[in-house]
Amino acid sequence: MRKRNIFNKKENFRAKNLENIADIQLNAVNSKDIFLDENDVIKRKLISLILNNSKTPVTINNKTKVLTNGKATFKEIKKELRKAKEHIHLEYFIIKNDEIGNEIKDILIQKSKEGLEVRVIYDSVGSWRLGKKFLNDLKVAGVNVGGFLPVFLPGLSRELNYRNHRKIIVIDGKIGFIGGINIGDEYLGKDKYLGFWRDTHLKIKGEAVYELQNIFINDWYFSKEETLEGKKYFPKHKYYGEELIQISISGPDTKWESIMQGYFSLINYATERVWITTPYLVPDKSVKMALMTAALSGIDVRIIIPNKADHITAFWASRSNIEELLSAGVKVYKYTNGFIHSKVLLVDDIAASVGTANMDNRSFHINFEVNAFIYDTSVAKRLEEDFNSDLKNSEEFIYDEYKKRSIISKVKESIGKILSPLL
Repeated sequence: MRKRNIFNKKENFRAKNLENIADIQLNAVNSKDIFLDENDVIKRKLISLILNNSKTPVTINNKTKVLTNGKATFKEIKKELRKAKEHIHLEYFIIKNDEIGNEIKDILIQKSKEGLEVRVIYDSVGSWRLGKKFLNDLKVAGVNVGGFLPVFLPGLSRELNYRNHRKIIVIDGKIGFIGGINIGDEYLGKDKYLGFWRDTHLKIKGEAVYELQNIFINDWYFSKEETLEGKKYFPKHKYYGEELIQISISGPDTKWESIMQGYFSLINYATERVWITTPYLVPDKSVKMALMTAALSGIDVRIIIPNKADHITAFWASRSNIEELLSAGVKVYKYTNGFIHSKVLLVDDIAASVGTANMDNRSFHINFEVNAFIYDTSVAKRLEEDFNSDLKNSEEFIYDEYKKRSIISKVKESIGKILSPLL
């Protein structure tokens, strides 16, 4: 329900054609003839929710490739960028002036020189240290660059809290990337402290890319006040398969906390399992209660979080929630093979969510986020493989042992909890 005048123009620019499709689909999915078996009824409820709160339609003609970690992700990204024929749209919270950042920059420059439309949105806080030379190199080559909500006095600016945490690439309107990986060497495991970086990204071919394109176009208008129109941005797709995908967005420009509501509903609809991977475990009261209620109901609720801190306050704020979750039967694990940054939610074998939203206050209520909700058993099983692999590299928190943790740890947790609303 939160509104600020600065975001009005952004909300009002939402593409009406996709909203109209969402309204039509909402009427269709409410028909009992569309979904017949029990699992489909659950899908219908989830699809209806996102149709209502995000106004983004469900797409059917899609093929998803799960990309595990930075090496696989950047390999696919670079390959598809080099194959681009018409346009490249790239939107990231963090872009770094390092080895992988310059590799991507060089490809973008080359494609721009070949005559392609190349546009880049970077968050002005997340990419604070990107540097003028990096941006000028892009601009001189003809790449159109937009900084999202520039902040000139961070200590005094309210806009410091409203960051574009999205990670989106759209290539020729046909191929899209979405997930947890920003552009930086640490995502390839090159940070000496964090070490191996465990993450999850998606490569999508098909009609779900229309929704990613629409998000980029909307964010581009907000950043540059330039309208992008034309069928070239929404080309026809060949047949890829029948994976149901719905893209959900949230942020201070949306009426509802759509991704948080999606998580809440998925957890409540679960009949067998809720498996979550998140770098930060600071859920609001409603999601926390949903997790505990599910576990108390006999649902297999498991959560994997890091054992290392990339953000010290968030680390201890996460730890402050563990004892209560364990007491309800939620199984919580700490990942010990480096740092885990995946944002994945698996419910039974019927639905999964992968995207940019962490399980914390900032992602649920403050930042601009984007998640893919996927209603496909094969994708869920592929993500399940990664989750099971991560469990092998994790240690479970034991309730009786965790209650005996040191006073110092409890004090740090208390401080983290107090400061968590500011995260």
